[in-house]
Amino acid sequence: MEEILKTIISNLVDNKDAIEINTISGEKDVKFEVKVAETDMGKVIGKQGRLAKSIRTVMKAVATKEHKKVSVEFLG
Repeated sequence: MEEILKTIISNLVDNKDAIEINTISGEKDVKFEVKVAETDMGKVIGKQGRLAKSIRTVMKAVATKEHKKVSVEFLG
């Protein structure tokens, strides 16, 4: 799942080296904490958070196949 998230985010940002994804796994849930360069944060979140919401939706669909719950947080 982390690779899919990293692929999505790396296609959105300019500074690909600044991407950091911290994964916190539980038995039935996974939490991703995403850090990108400050200049790329707007590109990841999108207008009114639409892009961030879309990323979360895609990750929930992937997690459903693995019978897990997922949450994605974007840290500034």
